[in-house]
Amino acid sequence: MQNTTDKLIGYAVNAIAFALGLFHLLNVGGILVLSTRDIRITHLLAMLVILFLTRASFRRIAGTLLDRIIGGVLIAASLGSCLYILSRWKDIAMSGGDTGPLDAWIGLLLIVLVLEGARRGVGVILALICLFFFTYPFFSEYLPGVLGSRGYSVTRISELLTTTSQGVFGIPLGVSATYIVLFSIYGAFLSEFGAGDFFFKLANRLTRGMRAAGAKTAVIFSTLLGMISGSAAGNVAVTGTLTIPMMKKEGYAPHQAGAIEAVVSTGGQMMPPVMGAAAFIMAEIVGVPYSNVMQVALIPALLFFASLFFVVHLQAGKSRIVPLVQPDDDDESIWMILFKGGQFIIPFATLIAMMLNGFSPFKASYYSIIVLLVCHVIWTRRINLEMAKKAARAITEGTKAVVPIAIACAAAGIIAGTLGVTGLGSKISGLIIAASGGITFFALLFTMLTAIILGMGLPTTAAYLILATVVAPALAKMGVPLLTAHMFVFFYGCVSTITPPVALASYVAAGIAKADINKVGWTAFTYGITCYILPFMFFYGPALLMQGSAPSIILAIGSGAIGVYCLASFVIGFIRNDLALLPRLVTGAAGIALLHQGLVSDAIGLAAFAAVWFLSGPTPDLKSTKA
Repeated sequence: MQNTTDKLIGYAVNAIAFALGLFHLLNVGGILVLSTRDIRITHLLAMLVILFLTRASFRRIAGTLLDRIIGGVLIAASLGSCLYILSRWKDIAMSGGDTGPLDAWIGLLLIVLVLEGARRGVGVILALICLFFFTYPFFSEYLPGVLGSRGYSVTRISELLTTTSQGVFGIPLGVSATYIVLFSIYGAFLSEFGAGDFFFKLANRLTRGMRAAGAKTAVIFSTLLGMISGSAAGNVAVTGTLTIPMMKKEGYAPHQAGAIEAVVSTGGQMMPPVMGAAAFIMAEIVGVPYSNVMQVALIPALLFFASLFFVVHLQAGKSRIVPLVQPDDDDESIWMILFKGGQFIIPFATLIAMMLNGFSPFKASYYSIIVLLVCHVIWTRRINLEMAKKAARAITEGTKAVVPIAIACAAAGIIAGTLGVTGLGSKISGLIIAASGGITFFALLFTMLTAIILGMGLPTTAAYLILATVVAPALAKMGVPLLTAHMFVFFYGCVSTITPPVALASYVAAGIAKADINKVGWTAFTYGITCYILPFMFFYGPALLMQGSAPSIILAIGSGAIGVYCLASFVIGFIRNDLALLPRLVTGAAGIALLHQGLVSDAIGLAAFAAVWFLSGPTPDLKSTKA
């Protein structure tokens, strides 16, 4: 009986996910034209139903009759509240915001459902943070000083958060219902039709015969896959099962293999063209085209991945790992691999070209899916039932992957709405400015610490949403360009997934590598040290964000590449031979100097690095061994 019930629930979840994914595709394609509010309400309703069907109330009662009853009640409440709001929002809007008592109580019910959804789908930390912000207006009048505010009733706040576009149905949920769900479906299409296998084969062929080929394959593969996944833990789960055993076979210790995969997968959220979900939200909040976000993120992302490439190479040298000779039967040329992968390269190129030419990201992803299907037919020369099944699975799985993100976006809307109506956001910004004494460096430091601490217990999207509404405005008030401030916050929200003591990407990698969780976490932290330094560097050197003259940008890229090599040498303690403490510290300082924009700092950094390089002696000659 239990198995039958589980199967029925699985069928229901897949049906709802497929219907919602198709709903969004038809809407973007112009076949089904609905208002923004209708789309957001429908999106949230379906996501809540899927969540309450798939996530247990509590682990101890998972799968029991009590759990089913609780889930059924919550699903009924979700249907009732969302359908009521769907039927009422136009009348409220046309009347200039005239609401009644029932609107307020239904809104309160929806807020409770979103909070419970956040607890189940994202974690108790986000639910508690949202609960605090939701209840703040009720006790704010009793708080002293700048934290005090005029009091609000429960009904007034619930109306503001559910009948306007300032709360649950605000920008974050809107981004989830447009950009994120479409790109998730697009990534699922690529995965379902074999892009992952192509990326792996391409990465493996590019690194063939190199020292640490498995680790370098992991870097390239995760870079390519990260462009379509945008999820650190998800990237580890997909790529780690292939790359971590390869690295262990080469001679990397289990904790080193897990750490490499965790760090490089984390970088997938920063890598254009498809960055993490937070990047799409950033574009909406800042009010710039997504192509601008891609542009400013490109050089830091490339430097981050370059630093990982250097780390794995230098770690191989320090550990005396020798190149593996590949079997003779794997001799397919790079050109043949690229030709077979053309069915994925062409849609990917279409996506990038359309976004660079002013198309919205969700339109670009929609047409790229169509191009992918056309290319698949051309390459395979057939249209059959299996192709239809793959497409259906892609729509279903892509939609299901968005569930926790959509719930996090709805929950973050509660925070944004409360900050707006009470003025708490500007007060917190004032506190940060006061604490920093008006000194930008200290404000950046406080922001970094806040972002990392928040990100430890929250997914990147939720952490960024909170920081974007609370912390980023403080930096903007101090004269930091708005996009730079948000990019600064975004980077630290990303690397929180590899920052101990709570490092989700490292945990997933440790499980695959069968290594100690804490050892993987701290090793990943050291391997990813470049990403903790880069945001300060691109703040003080805007050329790293592709802002400024062409010569300054080219110089920043060149010196930055050498700089991240120096930082990798500092982390590993190896250049051509093992480094003693003093030259190791000099190399680290040289890396920071080279990343800092300026001719003088570049010259000093380059001279220091050159001195250490020549004094380190030649690299030991190691012969290849068979795989």
